[in-house]
Amino acid sequence: MTMVRLGYVAMSMELTNASPSKAMTYAQFQKISDRNAAIRKLERIAHSNIQTTLRILKHNAASEIHFYRLTSRLIPLANHEELLDWNYMNPLRGALGEVGDYAKKQEMRMDFHPDHFVVINSPNKQTVKQSIKTLHLHLLLLRAMGIDPIHRCVMHVGGNYKDKEKSLERFIDNWMLVPTSIQKMIMLENDDTSFTLDDTLYLCEKLGIPLVFDYHHHLAHHRHANWSDSWDRVVQTWENSPLPIKMHISSPKSANAFRHHADDIDTAMFFRFLKEIKGSVPQIDCMIEAKRKDEALFKVMEDVKKREDVDIIDGSSFLLK
Repeated sequence: MTMVRLGYVAMSMELTNASPSKAMTYAQFQKISDRNAAIRKLERIAHSNIQTTLRILKHNAASEIHFYRLTSRLIPLANHEELLDWNYMNPLRGALGEVGDYAKKQEMRMDFHPDHFVVINSPNKQTVKQSIKTLHLHLLLLRAMGIDPIHRCVMHVGGNYKDKEKSLERFIDNWMLVPTSIQKMIMLENDDTSFTLDDTLYLCEKLGIPLVFDYHHHLAHHRHANWSDSWDRVVQTWENSPLPIKMHISSPKSANAFRHHADDIDTAMFFRFLKEIKGSVPQIDCMIEAKRKDEALFKVMEDVKKREDVDIIDGSSFLLK
């Protein structure tokens, strides 16, 4: 049998005022005449984001949810070129440690998905440099939380720049510029426009990176429709990971907006995937990418409880019979 654990992304829809991504633009920062006062305000916003994250984790624990994606926007302007003298970690280390301690106590898996502008295969050296800098921020956050950084950041391959083969090889070349500590943190995901499951597997197998299979992306963009033929290879990319295999599940918003995420998950579509992989792995952690966040997870579980081909474990987990 295979155990399935569901998770969701960043913000709770069940809780009030539960966005851990409150922001401050550099334009807003500049309007505050006293620079030190402006930095203290940044720190207060970041501290609020971290405290909201802790509140969400407590909500997750009460709801028996064991898998959660942290927002990459916990600390606004952390890497801004005009704020390089700001040591943002020192005033936030205690609050971050509290988040990590709670997650570990609850045995909750947490990870990140840096924004789309993190592009390792860019032909622009400055973009690559900034991408590595952003990934380093994620490494610092994980370390401050006391969380083992190995395989905690999922990202896309990047752009195809009108030449997919060269862009794949450029990823390999630029990967050598990425510090080993950051390399160990990365997982790669197939996307819905540029790099298929086969393309992403090529990199993952060559570089020893786990592949996070996005089922919706594959349906939107593939070379070979029968993804299950490659499933054993996907599983093998996780062979040396301390974490269970991970995948992404979302549903098309509509036939005309197929690539866009729907508010909820089409449970029948999800189970078409699960039936194919049943028994191939002891556990799979499935990150729900839906507009309704945790509400979408609860709705999936309501649907799952009506099925006869599963055994319910708790509020977010079940066994495939």
